[in-house]
Amino acid sequence: MVWGAVFVCSWGGNQFSPLLLMYEQRAHYSSVLVTVFLGVYVLGLAPALLVAGSLSDRHGRRPLMLIGIASAVVGSGLLALGPLGPGFLMAGRLFAGVTVGIAMAVGNSWVKELSQGRFDPGADVASGARRASLAFTLGSASGALVAGLIAQWGPIPEVLPFLVHIAVALPFAVVVWRTPETQTSGGVAGPWWRQLGIPSAGHRRFTRVVLVAAPWVFGSAAIGYGYLPTRLTGATGTWGLVFATAATVVALGVSSAVQPLAKRVHSVTSARGLATAVLLMTVGIAVVTVAIVQQSVWIGLAANVVIGAGIGIALVSALLEVQRIAGPRDLAGLTGVFYAVAYAGFLAPAVIAAVAQVVALPVVLWVVVALGLVSWVAVLVSSRRHIPA
Repeated sequence: MVWGAVFVCSWGGNQFSPLLLMYEQRAHYSSVLVTVFLGVYVLGLAPALLVAGSLSDRHGRRPLMLIGIASAVVGSGLLALGPLGPGFLMAGRLFAGVTVGIAMAVGNSWVKELSQGRFDPGADVASGARRASLAFTLGSASGALVAGLIAQWGPIPEVLPFLVHIAVALPFAVVVWRTPETQTSGGVAGPWWRQLGIPSAGHRRFTRVVLVAAPWVFGSAAIGYGYLPTRLTGATGTWGLVFATAATVVALGVSSAVQPLAKRVHSVTSARGLATAVLLMTVGIAVVTVAIVQQSVWIGLAANVVIGAGIGIALVSALLEVQRIAGPRDLAGLTGVFYAVAYAGFLAPAVIAAVAQVVALPVVLWVVVALGLVSWVAVLVSSRRHIPA
């Protein structure tokens, strides 16, 4: 039940990604503005991640997830009004950010708790992390696939994808209401804002390993299947929306496929999983750069294969790290901090598009690749010094 709720919330967060090209070509919005549409939902997502997780540690998972479902419906409703003006798109993306923030912090923690003990005695220690990350990637891929196909061949493409999402999401209000509650400890006593403190957020393994890798998860995704299609319009022609959809589905499909194997790559003694993931995502951005220079659709798809593999390993490995580091009362809060930093990566295309107006785009992207390599080295070095007990 919770897996499905996280699935539909993730659907709502990523259904916009393959539509950037549509808004650029049909609504004649600038490249910078459409990438701002993509990234603005971080402004709704980050506060939701940081606040919702901690509040659910205090008040329970169910009420916060119900708010997440309501936000999903409101967000898609506002996006469906997008033809009336960019303000509706901005507001819709903000609500989509709130939706995904709640799903990642609260829903993922709920999935983890339901994947153990009396709820699932046969689950292993990694089951919760695998299931939570799979709900996110499959939901994101489904949202992009449905929206992209409707935008290419369906009627009223600026409206219909969001109405479909509302129809899919609404029943989960009932589903979530009927799901067993797992958080009944009450959290920290006193005023609600005291719950916002997350003691384990200062753990050195978290700050110097997990948070260093975090921005590359969705930074690489946003570059690979959000920004790249807008730069290959000369190569894709009238099939641009199909390519944007294919790039998204390839990246998230590969991510889903590698997640069952990610546990084997993960290691608490070396952070091998996160180091491998950062390297793969950095290589993927390098291949994106080559695809743009060569104006090659096939190289672009190959880039998303590499990026998808990195995302899949990163999500599972990072969640396993968080579950190991978090205390019994701040699992959702620490999960929220990780995702808040990770989703900051969605601002990357807007920054790249703005800087590319004064600096050649390939130069900008190679600088991003260099930063990725620096992060990879930092994870390798820090992980040997900060092994959790």
